[in-house]
Amino acid sequence: MTRRIEDTLKHLPRRPGVYMFKGDDGEILYVGKAKVLRDRVRSYFNADRSKSIKTRELVRRIVDVDTLVVESEAEALILEANLIKEHHPRFNIQLRDDKRYPYIKVTVHEDFPRIWVTRNTRNDGSRYFGPYVSVGPMRAALEVIKRLYHVRSCRYRLMKETPDRACLDYHIGKCKAPCIGLQSKAEYRAMIDEILRILEGDTEGLRREVEARMNAAVEELAFEQAARFRDILKGLDSLGRRQRVEQFGGGSQDVVGLARDGARATAVVMKIRSGLLLGKETLRFEEIGDESDTDLLQSFASRFYLGRGAVGTTDLPKEILLPSDIPDRELFGEILTVEAGRRVQVQVPQRGEKRRLVELAETNARHGLEDRIATETATDRADEVLFDLQEHLDLKVVPRLMVCFDVSHTQGSETVASAVVFQNAEPKKAEYRHMRIQGDWGNDDYRSMHEAVARYFRRRIEEEKPIPELCVIDGGKGQLGAAVSALREVGAEDVAVISLAKREEEVFLPGRSEPVRIDRRDRALHLLQRIRDEAHRFAVTYNRKLRSKRTIRSELADIPGIGPAKQKALLTRFGSVKGIREATEEEISRVEGLSEVMAARVKTWLSR
Repeated sequence: MTRRIEDTLKHLPRRPGVYMFKGDDGEILYVGKAKVLRDRVRSYFNADRSKSIKTRELVRRIVDVDTLVVESEAEALILEANLIKEHHPRFNIQLRDDKRYPYIKVTVHEDFPRIWVTRNTRNDGSRYFGPYVSVGPMRAALEVIKRLYHVRSCRYRLMKETPDRACLDYHIGKCKAPCIGLQSKAEYRAMIDEILRILEGDTEGLRREVEARMNAAVEELAFEQAARFRDILKGLDSLGRRQRVEQFGGGSQDVVGLARDGARATAVVMKIRSGLLLGKETLRFEEIGDESDTDLLQSFASRFYLGRGAVGTTDLPKEILLPSDIPDRELFGEILTVEAGRRVQVQVPQRGEKRRLVELAETNARHGLEDRIATETATDRADEVLFDLQEHLDLKVVPRLMVCFDVSHTQGSETVASAVVFQNAEPKKAEYRHMRIQGDWGNDDYRSMHEAVARYFRRRIEEEKPIPELCVIDGGKGQLGAAVSALREVGAEDVAVISLAKREEEVFLPGRSEPVRIDRRDRALHLLQRIRDEAHRFAVTYNRKLRSKRTIRSELADIPGIGPAKQKALLTRFGSVKGIREATEEEISRVEGLSEVMAARVKTWLSR
């Protein structure tokens, strides 16, 4: 620690605020917020070996600390989001838009709002609707708006700027010329309010109003106007059919889903308004390191909803549903309530329809992550069950490549082990391996398991082959401990390892006294049972094969003068001891290396 940092730490304020760690050239390495700056900043420089590798490397590079004091923790949270967006510090989690989908922008902050399509959202007082993953619904909505309403297309800042005369849109009936006072502000605003209802998904209420106008026009014999309202109804019906395809119960919610695979992660926000899924926003994380899922979710929420240019604040819902809790959830809701001018609840649903929506968002996040990984690495997509397994076992990486070990022996002899490999939840039989245990361990399954795991992973490392993300052991705590010791011995301690006990189907994890119990109907448990049973079958089959060979060869070995070479020749020629026993002396004498005398001896011996 430099003298400069020591002096700074002595005089840190006991106030909420934001701290910035800087490197040699003044580069901002990390931005964070704190309820009490003095306590939070000092914690980085404590001699704590439990700190992550990323944090230790950050502290090693710090040459200066700068702080900004604010009035409240809420201000600190917003300022942190703004500074991260401005400076992109290398040690902060980075969040990137996966794709820029189009939005419909309504400049509601203007006296006479305009409407257009944009791919860039800003916190400028406008309302944004979308994102529209499919352009079809967006075009349909705009087409209805164009036919039903007279929205100005000019770029004048009314009423600060006004033209001398109306443009062509007025003369062809597409605008009522509010620019020269031919349409009042109140009339124009009422029109915009109806348009907002369409974009929010309330086509049914508007449809009734248009139908009433059409009937009134018919009674007044204004058939041309009635025909226009009829065409508008068709457009509203078409738009309603498109929206009702994705009906979610009448709520106004942002539903957040998060999927992670090691150093890669993806977040999805499903935007539901008036029960209609209007679109989803997909964002990806970078520079994750060993950050926890809670830190990822907290970082996403701050960056997406808070600060300048926050995408989520353009059209805040009544509820934001998160997959898990975050430290600043209540504070986060208070800030958004002030931003929206109404109550915004931030919830973590545990059951019911809202939990189902979160699970749907997580499924979308998984698909987004798989698309990204498949594009980057040209690998097959992981099955959904692997994400379930990752969640149950609290794994950092999706276990795309799994290996399962089992040991089999016959009363301490013919001890063998099997290593069965599954890739993307399916057997990869070309990678199956079995081995004879070399150590004279007898009935000691723990030592045999240690040898099998160590030999397998040592060879994978030496041959530079892909290392499985999950190692499954057929057995209980003893076999698990032996496997953990073997992995540590060969330098593969980063591999996740579990054991599956047969009797209660309990899953044991290193360092946990209590087992993990997965519902017996859960397909994640079914996958573990499947790979366990396959490893058991493969080991038992190999053990029986060795035992059979020993039995056959011991029977032939008892015949005087029949050594290993002659035993092999006889078995090759006749296939089994039974085949040799049924052969004649003449047939046996034709085997290479056997005379008539030797053939008679074999025949006499086996016929006893």
